[in-house]
Formats: sequence, C-alpha cells, structure tokens
Amino acid sequence: MEWLQLRFAEGQADVVASDAPAQTPPPDSVDDAPARAPGDAAVPAGNAGDAGAPTADAVVRTVGLTRRFDDVVAVGGIDLVVRPGTVLGVVGPSGSGKTTTIRMLMGSLAPSAGEAWVLGERPQAFTAPTRERIGYMPQSFILYPELTVRENADFVASLYGLFLFRRRRRVRAVLELLGLWDMRDRRAAKLSGGERRRLELACALVHEPVLLVLDEPTAGVDPILRRTIWDEIHRLRDRGVTSIVTTQYVTEAEEVDQVAVIARGQLVALDSPGGLRRRALGGEVIEVATAATFDAAALADHPGIRNVRQTGLRSFQAVVDDAGSAAPVVVEAVAAGGGEVASVRELKPTFEEIFAALVEEPVEAPSDEVQQSPPQVIAA
Repeated sequence: MEWLQLRFAEGQADVVASDAPAQTPPPDSVDDAPARAPGDAAVPAGNAGDAGAPTADAVVRTVGLTRRFDDVVAVGGIDLVVRPGTVLGVVGPSGSGKTTTIRMLMGSLAPSAGEAWVLGERPQAFTAPTRERIGYMPQSFILYPELTVRENADFVASLYGLFLFRRRRRVRAVLELLGLWDMRDRRAAKLSGGERRRLELACALVHEPVLLVLDEPTAGVDPILRRTIWDEIHRLRDRGVTSIVTTQYVTEAEEVDQVAVIARGQLVALDSPGGLRRRALGGEVIEVATAATFDAAALADHPGIRNVRQTGLRSFQAVVDDAGSAAPVVVEAVAAGGGEVASVRELKPTFEEIFAALVEEPVEAPSDEVQQSPPQVIAA
C-alpha cells in the first residue's frame, strides 16, 4: 500500500507517494500527550555511515553549513548542535541568512558546503518517518486558499497518517488553541495575514512533532495571540519537543532557552538571554547614585570592577562580573574613596540595545573551506 507524504520544497507543498507506512500516531489532543523529559525523544540512526553524524542526543547538528548564491555568501560556515527539549531562537536583521539556514535544515535548499543532520539524517535525504516527526511552518503561505480552515488542517493531518476519529479531535484541538475554530468553515483565501499565520501554525502542530521549526510564527499576529503561541511552545518544550524559532521581534529573545544571533550570514553569538547581556556589555552593569559629588575614576582599578563610566556629578555605572555580589564591594569602594552611596541597582539594557551591539561586532569573512571548529552546543 502506498502512503501519502507531505513534502515542502522551494516554498511549495507537494503530495508524494511513499512505500513507508506512516509513523505510529501520537496521542489524540493537544493536552493528552504523556509528558516526556528533555532528551527522551529518540533520534533515528539514519545515515549511520556518515562521518561526523550526530549521536542520539543531538536533534540538529551543522558543521560549516554554507550557502552561496553566485558570489554572495548568504550563510557562511555555521556550526552548532541542538539538544532535545530546547527552544532555540534565531534572531538577526532582514537578509542576515535566517530563512536560508532554515530552508537548508528542512531540505528545500541544498548547502553549497558543509553538512547538516536533522534527527539523524541529512535533510536532502529525509525518509518518510523522519519527515513525519517534523512540524515546519515556512515564512511564505503554502496551504490551499480554496480549502476552508478546517479542510486545510484535516488534509495535512491525513497526510501524516492520522485516522478519521483521532484526526477530527486533533484538528479541533489545534484550531481552538489558536482561535480559529469559530472560522473553521471560512476559505483560507478569505483570511487575514495574521489568521493565515495561525492556520499554518495549526497545520505544523496537528501531528504533534518531536521537532518544530517555525519561521516567523508571530509575524503579523496580535500581542494576545503571540502570548498564546509562546505558551504553547513552552508547553511542548516541557514535554521534550525541540523548537527552532526565527523571529523579527528581538524582545522575544526572553522566551527562548538559547539565542542564535545571525548577522551577514555568520553566527555572531549563541548564548542564553542573560549571557547575551553580559557579552554585549562586557559583564553586568550596576548603576550607582551617590549622596554628593563623587569621581568614579577612583574605582577604575578596583578588584572586581571591569569598567566605570561617569553619568553625572553624583552617578556612575560600573561593569562587574556579577551584579549581586559586586554591589556591596562597590558600596565599600565608594566609602573608602570618601563618598556615600545613596542607591544602587542593576541596570538591564533592552534587547534592542543588546542586538544592536552584537550585530555591529565585526565578523570574519567566511573561508572557502568548511570550518572544522567544534560546534557550539545548545544544551537542554
């Protein structure tokens, strides 16, 4: 018996025949799947003969991943490892290479150099069972405009092998989650831009994948629904689902476990949200107000203080390793210098400021050779 499979290629959805049976269906509703601890999601041993192929605890691995368009390097030598149960946010300015990277990971675009493995297989050679474990929401609308909301979700669910009764429950569950159930009989062509994004997300979630890849899922949706989408991504993470999310809203970096900052096709930073703050500023920042005029230059060589900047006659900022432990040290140093501290607080810059600082950092031009440096690891 032939089984139908959904294939995403070059921004289009195709139905192709496969001799492989559909994967055993996951639980019925959005909320009734058994909880999985991070790391429980098994990774198949596909392409076992590949040199450097990832072990079972790597959901995604890239080594020197590069894509050129003629003389333009869109993505240059990205190395990383993504562990199960992690939410990775990919952030960067327009044209930085985010979507190109995602398309290579999904197999719709071949790399010019380097390697990628997703769930243990090369994306260009995904087997049907592996595709069924991935939920992909591309940037462009790829569903069927003449079908209704419910028909689109039901069709995609059927391609993933969900049978009738279970399929109906799953379709209703995801449409209710994303506020689409009341418009279930409306044709997709009649939806607004934000409603279409919600429908695409519903179709990516309907079969409960172990890897969720979302390219700009919150673009064009209202703040309330944006909160709902992130809450669902967090709920899936708690059950062991790995998510890779690109976003144009830098404030959403707070929602993820690790942030990958891409600029000019290069991975310029990969860290936790707190780690990015420390990197952008050279440490943590405390803001100090003094009772009288005080010259902060006297603290420049004090142990534990990396840098000081006078911001007023009675105020200054100090860059330290740890704001909590350094605050008493700064108070004592001011007192030793003949001053008195009126107030001290940790200063947290906005993520707009952080990303501006990181993106402006110079990056090396990509080499023609595939980079063999150890991949950066995103731990669960």
